[in-house]
Amino acid sequence: MSLQDKAKAIAKNIEGKAQEVLGNITDNPKHKAEGKAKQIQAEAMHTVENLKDKAKNFIDKM
Repeated sequence: MSLQDKAKAIAKNIEGKAQEVLGNITDNPKHKAEGKAKQIQAEAMHTVENLKDKAKNFIDKM
């Protein structure tokens, strides 16, 4: 995983958590849902980058 992509995924996750907390504090279901969605997007970004790393390692071992 490139450092830049990892940083983007971490930032997206933090942004999502903050938005979810804001939604909990203000009892705003839209903010809660958007925050959760951003966290899921960050998780997907991590998964994609991990798969890229595994594929690269596999190819390098051939």
